[in-house]
Amino acid sequence: MNNKIKNKLQQIPTTPGVYFFLDKEGNIIYIGKASILKRRVSSYFNKTHKDYKTPLLVNNIHDLKWIESESEVQALFMEAEFIKRHKPIYNVELKDDKNFIYIKVTLKEDYPKITLVRRPSDDSARYFGPFIESYQVKQALRYLRKIFPYYSKSVGGYSSKLEYQIGVSPRPGISKDEYRSNIRKLLLVFEGKSEYLTRQIQKDMNKASKEKKYEQAAGYRNIYLALMGLKSKIVFGKDEAFDISLDRALAGLVSTLGLKNTPKRIECYDISNFAGGDAVSSMIVFSNGLPNQKEYRHFKMKTLGPNDFAMMKETISRRFSDRNKSWPRPDLIIIDGGKGQLSSVLEVLDSNNIDIPTVGLAKRYETIIQRASMRENNSSSNNIYLSFNFDDQPPVLHLLQRIRDEAHRFAVSYHTLLRKNRTQSSELDSINGVGPATKKILIKAFGSVRAIKESKIEDLISLVGPSRAKAVAESLGVNVRAK
Repeated sequence: MNNKIKNKLQQIPTTPGVYFFLDKEGNIIYIGKASILKRRVSSYFNKTHKDYKTPLLVNNIHDLKWIESESEVQALFMEAEFIKRHKPIYNVELKDDKNFIYIKVTLKEDYPKITLVRRPSDDSARYFGPFIESYQVKQALRYLRKIFPYYSKSVGGYSSKLEYQIGVSPRPGISKDEYRSNIRKLLLVFEGKSEYLTRQIQKDMNKASKEKKYEQAAGYRNIYLALMGLKSKIVFGKDEAFDISLDRALAGLVSTLGLKNTPKRIECYDISNFAGGDAVSSMIVFSNGLPNQKEYRHFKMKTLGPNDFAMMKETISRRFSDRNKSWPRPDLIIIDGGKGQLSSVLEVLDSNNIDIPTVGLAKRYETIIQRASMRENNSSSNNIYLSFNFDDQPPVLHLLQRIRDEAHRFAVSYHTLLRKNRTQSSELDSINGVGPATKKILIKAFGSVRAIKESKIEDLISLVGPSRAKAVAESLGVNVRAK
């Protein structure tokens, strides 16, 4: 252990957070999270390790850094994101996306459900994550569910008497408004705003007490005490404040692209289409180097035919139109594509006198395309383009790949949803007597044509009446015998 590490071990705090081990070249070789940073990091150097990997890691550590967080769950999120971006050599077991989980809240439903999923979809649900360790997230949800009971499977009503009796499912007959009010409170916890929520609950408790509504005040008191206990257990949220100068990828972007300042808001765009049908584009946002999903947007393309250049031009035109002028301005724009896509975007920006650093990332050789005049102190013509790779700066490349891949995922998920809806609609549209209103009722009730095919005739009759139910059943092959 060198003197630099000895000194830093004296300085490292006892708070939760993420730690980074660096080799002699300054490369991040391992990223971990801890509920108590000082104890966890010190254990690498103060213990005899029985496994073969840890001593090998310790021998290659020449420096360490850390970022504090308010809780271990926040540290879980930060750890997941930084591992995805930097791909440290000693984090092999954490590189696979299958280890990440998200909390999904189906806000579009009258009675939103809360579940855990491996991958977010573009389905109008709200997602929180990614998190690495599912056990800890499940433990957190178990605690929160006793404060704010919610449904995880059934929608409306209550399907399990036992779940209600143990306090994890809403009471029977709860109104939609009351249930959604509880979900809104829970979302504040997920968003890292539990302190604000605690203050509001305390005000409601005091008000109910003054009005002599003692039973209601007691309910608020129980929630208040549970929220106070929550502070020592978990805090969700994606708004961690950390020194972005610690992130070599963001710092590397400034020098590599010749930027004037560190890009705090990065927007990336991608096009997804199949033979020109159901074409869509995506806009994803990274704030301070982390994905900011609430800022994600998608555009259903009006441009006809498989023309990526024209579609990218349409996307940027719509993004910077007067209709969307309230959206925050990006510090850097990344286009998934080469010179053709980049030129299309720059044409729109130039015509609207929008001066924002913009680059293209070509997939084949992971090459950055950049207009020479974009670089600071460069007076080159706008017709001169530069191209370069990142062989000597892997953190920068990993960050750009991470952003580009997220834009691609978001675009493809929306494209897939549109194709699925179009396919489902076409099957129902072909049934005599089934109009838009009936189709809407069926899709809302079953979710898909496949689910309708697996239903019973009694279910269809209760929804759309005997005659329409018979037409649907005969067309889709539903079993018409009562059971």
